[in-house]
Amino acid sequence: MNDLSQVSVSPLAIGLTEFIDEFGDELLDSLNRSNPPVYSGSINEAYQRVMSELKRQPFPAQADVVQAVAALLLDRNEQAAVINAEMGTGKTMMAIAVAAVMHSAGYRRTLVVSPPHLVYKWRREILETIPDARVWVLNGPDTLVKLIKLRDQLGDPYDGRKEFFILGRVRMRMGYHWRTVCWPRRASGGYNFAGCPDCGRLLLDLEGNRVTVEEFHREERRRSCPYCQGQLWTLMRPGKADNGTRRATILKSMCRIPTIGPVRADRLLNDFGEDFLASMLIDNVSEFINLMDAQGNFIFSDRQAKRMERAMANIEFGFGEGGFQPTEFIKRYLPDGYFDLLVVDEGHEYKNSGSAQGQAMGVLAAKARKTVLLTGTLMGGYADDLFYLLFRILTRRMIEDGYKPNARGSMAPAAMSFMRDHGVLKDIYTERDNVSHKTAKGKKLSVRTVKAPGFGPKGIHRFVLPFTVFLKLKDIGGNVLPAYQEEFVDISMSAEQASAYQQLAGKLTQELRQALARRDTTLLGVVLNVLLAWPDCCFRPEIVKHPRSKDTLAFVPSIFADEQIMPKEKALLDLCLTEKAKGRKVLAYTVYSGTRDTTSRLKRLLEQSGLKVAVLRASVDTARREDWILDQVDRGVDVLITNPELVKTGLDLLDFPTIAFLQTGYNVYTLQQAARRSWRIGQKQPVRVVFFGYAGSSQITCLQLMAKKIAVAQSTSGDVPDSGLDSLNQDGDSVERTLARQLIAS
Repeated sequence: MNDLSQVSVSPLAIGLTEFIDEFGDELLDSLNRSNPPVYSGSINEAYQRVMSELKRQPFPAQADVVQAVAALLLDRNEQAAVINAEMGTGKTMMAIAVAAVMHSAGYRRTLVVSPPHLVYKWRREILETIPDARVWVLNGPDTLVKLIKLRDQLGDPYDGRKEFFILGRVRMRMGYHWRTVCWPRRASGGYNFAGCPDCGRLLLDLEGNRVTVEEFHREERRRSCPYCQGQLWTLMRPGKADNGTRRATILKSMCRIPTIGPVRADRLLNDFGEDFLASMLIDNVSEFINLMDAQGNFIFSDRQAKRMERAMANIEFGFGEGGFQPTEFIKRYLPDGYFDLLVVDEGHEYKNSGSAQGQAMGVLAAKARKTVLLTGTLMGGYADDLFYLLFRILTRRMIEDGYKPNARGSMAPAAMSFMRDHGVLKDIYTERDNVSHKTAKGKKLSVRTVKAPGFGPKGIHRFVLPFTVFLKLKDIGGNVLPAYQEEFVDISMSAEQASAYQQLAGKLTQELRQALARRDTTLLGVVLNVLLAWPDCCFRPEIVKHPRSKDTLAFVPSIFADEQIMPKEKALLDLCLTEKAKGRKVLAYTVYSGTRDTTSRLKRLLEQSGLKVAVLRASVDTARREDWILDQVDRGVDVLITNPELVKTGLDLLDFPTIAFLQTGYNVYTLQQAARRSWRIGQKQPVRVVFFGYAGSSQITCLQLMAKKIAVAQSTSGDVPDSGLDSLNQDGDSVERTLARQLIAS
């Protein structure tokens, strides 16, 4: 096989950085002439007056972003705008200011789609910026009741207040429950016939006979009235209260509150009654915290009240309601344009083609008049990362360019066409000896097409630049942000560790070569995962088995005992001790869990050296993670260990100015977001980010690939990367292809 052989580099090739240095000014002038910027710094006084009336004032750079978005949506009347701002630049603040400016132009309602753990953070920041705003949280079990109330208020007079509706992206997914509905009409003989609830006419079956109520409810399809076309079904709230009682539901809800257990909840219900407590929990949480007994004494102590107040800011109560997906209700029962502005937080999360959340976001964008997408990492390295996202927010432009569903409604051909026009596709040719006939031999040539990192300048010019406002942390200016530094640390393995790794790599590489020669790619993922993980997990025996036959391919005994420290762990320990001496806390990222769990071992080794360590696991609910981390900081923790996936969005980890990556994973979004968790507005200390990798291992190739993808991603945001990983940046492909080439060439 020769499809994994190293491709020679043309002597005429030039690196991106060198190209920009050489031709950057001329390219910028040409770009400005062909596509003049929407906003060039000329302030709209009306928009500025609206921002000056906000309780929290945006920084000048943030105000420029708001001016640019308003110019795009209002002056140019474009369908959507993208705020591609680095983590920590205050995207929430800018979105709220945009909504305020849009409100002054007649855009009454703003719908915010947010990660579930940030719903109440959005509510808090909206009210801190616009105290008189009306904020609806559409994220609890009473979402359907609120939506029905909104529909009932369609004809009510408007009082002029800014209205915000915050919807968690998990709850917004498409889907609904329904049941048949009819008007029972009693007839002689004791029969109950089904009638249309709208026009009242009796329903008939296919043979023209009247349909009884029992027969009607046995039908398993949704149907309409043949006379008035009214729907003979309705949305249903599935489920019921525990044990079928309202009391049990309220008891269970109260036990979610800190300091309240089953016994105390039961006593409170007996003292105050179900209706009183239910209405208080739903409508007036502060009064619940300040409950008094018959003698006028507070039921909860100051310490309890403080814990309850912090926790209940992230809890939504609803009694007697079941689960419901609100996007379906908005699609069917609210008029087009009911929501004037749609704000999509962490917009890159909606890029997948078949995800329920992505499809729901597309429906909401189609129902809203304008859309603002917030992201810090618009593109993950591949052109198809952008296709479905662009189609959902810029539908008209995409269809104008010919990217539309085919006759069967599939978007796959359009996505492939977009990749060929604006992305990077590689045709890989493989030549093999082939016995085509008993008396003849020949060569068989096969070709396969794979995607590679990259996005063409034509696509950037057409779909990114005209609709995107860029903001870097360095643009904030002044003394708002401290210094930021990334560095890569190349760590040598111990002699025994390196020897065992070479033997393991040699054995698995041989097995992989033999499998690939048979066109069997089953082992590819197994081999790569083992070679990436083993250097960090060699404190345990490693048994590699074939995923199909279950045959043992390799066995390596444990290299390090429980009390022995590995080279990467030693490097992390030295870093933590050094930073503690400077009064700095460390955030350590590790990605392995399950049988390869490294967090417990890291915690023990660090604690043996006198460090206070906490481990944030997935068992901590997303809505509680911010409070949980604050509790650890209050008890004086020195090191926080976690998976970068758990803190990649929404959390401000300002107490941890030093970040250490023991492993990175392969997700560009996660890596970039996790690396900037503490470098954001409000940080006073210099931020240091350290990447660890074992020399001579596949981890280095993985880091090289991540650097390549980061370079592509940042190039779409008008930035040439200059980071610790960028020093490793080389030309490459997908992780499997790059690592496989390395293995087979060795």
